[in-house]
Amino acid sequence: MDLNVLFEDNHLLVVEKPRNMPIQEDASKDLDLLNAAKAFLVEKYNKPGDAFLGLVHRIDRPVGGVILFAKTSKAASRISNEIRLNRLDRKYYAVVRGIPKQKKETLTDYLLKNKKTNISSVVHSGTKKAKKSTLEYEVLQTNEKENLSLLAIKLHTGRSHQIRVQLSHRGYPIFGDQKYGQNVNKPGEQIALWAYELAVKHPTKDEVVTVSCNPPHEYPWSLFNF
Repeated sequence: MDLNVLFEDNHLLVVEKPRNMPIQEDASKDLDLLNAAKAFLVEKYNKPGDAFLGLVHRIDRPVGGVILFAKTSKAASRISNEIRLNRLDRKYYAVVRGIPKQKKETLTDYLLKNKKTNISSVVHSGTKKAKKSTLEYEVLQTNEKENLSLLAIKLHTGRSHQIRVQLSHRGYPIFGDQKYGQNVNKPGEQIALWAYELAVKHPTKDEVVTVSCNPPHEYPWSLFNF
């Protein structure tokens, strides 16, 4: 496959994840991004055998956008520590159904994941195994005719399906989300959630690497200006 490389040096590889592609091999046996990126490095640098590539964070399979890999074990360890300290800056665009009343808001909920159904739910704070989940959103543009809004979202925690669950819980399900917006979305619609920016402290330099990419120019993204 043609890999869209957004940034690369001796320690980091940042690429655009295609929508509906798994991050790593799963039961579907479909080509996954981790193995595709390894194959890219093997071919580019004519490496014998396999290439090391550390998977340090994830996004849901139907979602596209910026993904960071570590090219060395040192980088993987240091970036994992940055993530543990909540220093990986991740931003998303989402097209949601409805027009949020608040232009800017910080959402905090406690989420509990059902591992059998792979569905997360908002629960009371005292619920066993529930995880505190926080994000900020800002309404960038609205389309009243289609009753859709473009949001910019900054994650403070990285829980399973967090953005999708928290917005749906507020009555603003993401366009095309079949799992948390099945009552308003049609089968076959592509989820309009996109990881557009990532910023991380470089593992060996005193600098922050910031990488971004915009969603594809197709409906419903095409209703808005980027």
